Amino acid sequence: MNSETEDRAAMAELGLDPDEFAPADGDAAGDGPGEEAVLPAAPVLAVVGRPNVGKSTLVNRLLGRREAVVQDIPGVTRDRVAYDALWNGRRFTLVDTGGWEPDASGLQAAVAAQAEMAMQTADAVLLVVDGAVGATATDEAVARVLRRSDRPVLLAATKVDDDRLTSDIASLWRLGLGEPHPVSGLHGRGSGDLLDAVLAALPESPRDTAATGGGPRRVALVGKPNVGKSSLLNRVSGEVRSVVHDVAGTTVDPVDSLVELDGEVWRFVDTAGLRKRVKTASGMEFYASLRTRAAIEAAEVAVVLIDASEPIAEQDQRVISMVEEAGRALVLVFNKWDLVDEDRRNAMKRELERDLVRVQWAERVNVSALTGRAVAKIAPALRTALESWDRRIPTGRLNGWLADVIAATPPPVRGGKQPKVLFATQAQTRPPTFVLFTSGFLEAGYRRFLERRLREEFGFTGSPVRISVRVREKRARKR
Repeated sequence: MNSETEDRAAMAELGLDPDEFAPADGDAAGDGPGEEAVLPAAPVLAVVGRPNVGKSTLVNRLLGRREAVVQDIPGVTRDRVAYDALWNGRRFTLVDTGGWEPDASGLQAAVAAQAEMAMQTADAVLLVVDGAVGATATDEAVARVLRRSDRPVLLAATKVDDDRLTSDIASLWRLGLGEPHPVSGLHGRGSGDLLDAVLAALPESPRDTAATGGGPRRVALVGKPNVGKSSLLNRVSGEVRSVVHDVAGTTVDPVDSLVELDGEVWRFVDTAGLRKRVKTASGMEFYASLRTRAAIEAAEVAVVLIDASEPIAEQDQRVISMVEEAGRALVLVFNKWDLVDEDRRNAMKRELERDLVRVQWAERVNVSALTGRAVAKIAPALRTALESWDRRIPTGRLNGWLADVIAATPPPVRGGKQPKVLFATQAQTRPPTFVLFTSGFLEAGYRRFLERRLREEFGFTGSPVRISVRVREKRARKR
């Protein structure tokens, strides 16, 4: 007997007809994210090339959907970003990288290092050259490195939108990487032939398959720009997985990483810093905001990073609201704790009471991504939040507790009548959602009171709790 049948039977014992109650939002039960079938590991293709040759545009074309952030300025992609691809029934992983320049410095050097890491860990490499410009000195330097590698290398000439450039493509044979494949990322010209060549070069299975077990929980790292999201990801993963720089907004695309933390494998997703509302953002920032929101929706728990050395900002509260609205478990991580002195600690206590009072239920961890302080405490906080997010309260226990609460503090009178709570059930988990069947509408303040008492009794630390009301419809009088 499923939970819905049990609830209807329990209501029938009380003389209640479930069909008499008007539906409320959020009552539909359903499976949460994170329950996909575990697929075997897929071979990896790294897409490399100098800046602004159209790598991300080509990646979107090969994927058949718009995933990578694209804009008409060089250097938009900075991290190595993995996407699941499918062609002719075969799965493979497509890794987009930032522009690679051999003699780069500063931020661009870190971006180039990410591209080199992608080449070292891939099963095959696709070098992208601007077909309208031809091979430059940078392209030749990249080709020399690739010729020394033991990976299969394919060469794609992009921006070949018509036949006028086809004859010029032959000059790319001098790079020593085999036949150049003319393709237009914008229009799709030649993309099918290129994908066929990619499948021919890729092995059936990846060279190094990490046994990660089944279904790692998805964790989204979110926050305003420059709070240390990428630094924290690099710290917990033990490698330079994301580009880190003093320039705010270095991360543009969500970056997935399988991380072993406290003896368990987690899938961390580093996201772009949210600077503006999605509606007011533009260009690259607009698409980065959309992908950050999508990463939150796809995650099971969100780690919201807050700069502990600065006052809590409006952007911090906006990110927390976004996680709340998505119904995801929440852990607040206050980073840069090594910069916090006694005066700042006292100020933070006042800010928490004033600005974050609505999320007092969230787990809080004070860390320093730079020094590694208390980073190990993040995993227990994630487990606590996810346990609450998955928790289900038996109907009998829920109604027994609710009867005692209402007897002690009945709902306020509304319209001259006091509404009665006739029955309660937990409609779903992820997040825990409770439905109250009543004879009248319950004020928002009383619902908040019930949520507070619910947390006191059953916990739900780290998870949002939703309470909806179904009011019994008035029956038409019989003549």
